[in-house]
Amino acid sequence: MYYPDELIEEIRAKNNIVDVISGYVRLQKKGSNYFGLCPFHNEKSPSFSVSASKQMYYCFGCGAGGNVITFLMEYENYSFPEAVKALAERAGVALPEEDSREMKKARSRRARLLAVNKDAATFFYYLLRDRKGSVGYQYLKNRQLSDETMQRFGLGYSGLGGGELIRYLRSKGYEESLIRDAGLGSIDERRGLSGKFWNRVMFPIQDINHRVIGFGGRVMGEGKPKYLNSPETEIFDKSRNLYGLNHARTSRKGSFILCEGYMDVIAMHQAGFDQAVASLGTAFTAGQASLLKRYSQEVLLSYDSDGAGVNAALRAIGILKEAGMTGKVINLTPYKDPDEFIKALGAEEFQKRLDNAENSFFFELEQLKKGYDLQDPQGKTEFHRSVARKLCEFSDELERENYIEAAAQRYQIGFENLRRLVGRYAAQTGLAQPVIRPKSGIAEKDTSREKRLYNEKLLLTWLADQPQLYPQIRRFISPADFSEGISRTAAQRLFADLEGGRANPAAVVSMFEDEAEQREAASLFQVRLPQADGPQGREKAFHEIVCALKRQSYERDCADMGTDVDALRRAVAGKKLLEELSKTHISLQ
Repeated sequence: MYYPDELIEEIRAKNNIVDVISGYVRLQKKGSNYFGLCPFHNEKSPSFSVSASKQMYYCFGCGAGGNVITFLMEYENYSFPEAVKALAERAGVALPEEDSREMKKARSRRARLLAVNKDAATFFYYLLRDRKGSVGYQYLKNRQLSDETMQRFGLGYSGLGGGELIRYLRSKGYEESLIRDAGLGSIDERRGLSGKFWNRVMFPIQDINHRVIGFGGRVMGEGKPKYLNSPETEIFDKSRNLYGLNHARTSRKGSFILCEGYMDVIAMHQAGFDQAVASLGTAFTAGQASLLKRYSQEVLLSYDSDGAGVNAALRAIGILKEAGMTGKVINLTPYKDPDEFIKALGAEEFQKRLDNAENSFFFELEQLKKGYDLQDPQGKTEFHRSVARKLCEFSDELERENYIEAAAQRYQIGFENLRRLVGRYAAQTGLAQPVIRPKSGIAEKDTSREKRLYNEKLLLTWLADQPQLYPQIRRFISPADFSEGISRTAAQRLFADLEGGRANPAAVVSMFEDEAEQREAASLFQVRLPQADGPQGREKAFHEIVCALKRQSYERDCADMGTDVDALRRAVAGKKLLEELSKTHISLQ
């Protein structure tokens, strides 16, 4: 649904960010801002800041940030339109009707699919507690689940033949095609509509907002397959949902435990490990990794200890690395899965295994080692070469050096020997390029993208805090001096607002619908400004930032002169402005 920028800004302005976030996070005022414990990562000291003047939040610990719309998107996992709608309802702002019959129809159909799943979950829930569901109830009791746990996860029973559910849903007014499209039944010419699940304990699969989007069913007895899941539907995408995440996302443990099955998740939550989640009958996916990354940077893998579980863990480690997350592997031996482990040894012993979870890189090396005979000198040599090749995967020099040192100590390899071997393989494969250092003792000037972006953030933050400075620099700095992308787009909007005499960074964030882009835009206005002594020191610091940003722009134009016909003109003009700027006094008063 498209909403005009003016309407989005009205809705945002009518929802004070301090009031909204106070409903989720306990805030205390410190100076001009409010602080609390970040709801997006585990911390003991408050680093989550909410600015009433900027109408933005930012966590100096994990980098989460944005305006009131972003907060609802991150915390409630809303889409941009869903967050806008929720805030509009809160503020009493009327939204325009959807502008097409097709959009209304699609919205209504999604609501109906969610409704039929909810009613099916209710039916399963009550049937488990009825005499007809005793076989399912007794199975769960034998698995040592409490009534409270069964209720929390909405566990149910499907009935012996599955026909009872179909009759119930028909009585609620649902058409057969909707029941089929929700994955609850199938239609054939001879039998008509029949239930998909029969004689199974039912596990409702919920999205992040506790809405039932599908089901998993465990057969009672020897039927096949043992576990049966809903097919993918318009509301159920297995690769982008995780079982138990609706509960685990509010855990304060600081990491997730990723396991294989429904019962593992439920058993761990019952034992106090409320950070457990599971993939949905499929291998762990990049989409699921991105979902977890919203809430934590670390995942502990608790897959089955058999061969299939080890292979699944190795695949998951690679996916977590690509997502920029860290992974560790929990050692469950001598038990197959966490449910068995906790039943046998208890929660305290499982916590010890969590505390001693193995670094994912060394877990990979340990699996690699199994393919070599270390009693044979040739086998040992080949294993050490494999370790060296594996170490080439670290592109950061400091990280690679630390792992070389740790691997050398662990596998009794000479540090310098391993280091040279890694360097040789790196040069051959190009996996890790050596760092080129300046020949003189003077460090080369840092012209990296990070340095350029840092200067841009400094200026944007300062102007957002003190918009009265803009008239003094407007002739020297323009949005064209900023890097292309979000930084320049943000500068264009902020500078346009400053022309009107005000700064509105929260409105800048609203320009972006993607959650990651909103977070990046928010970070542009949250840099800690230089701490300088007295007015003169602050004026000097601000002047240096403006000059640095202009110099970056000038140097970029000089570098582009060979491919951009307009770059020469910009470079000449930029040099003239730089010279003038160096002689200009900027007052912060």
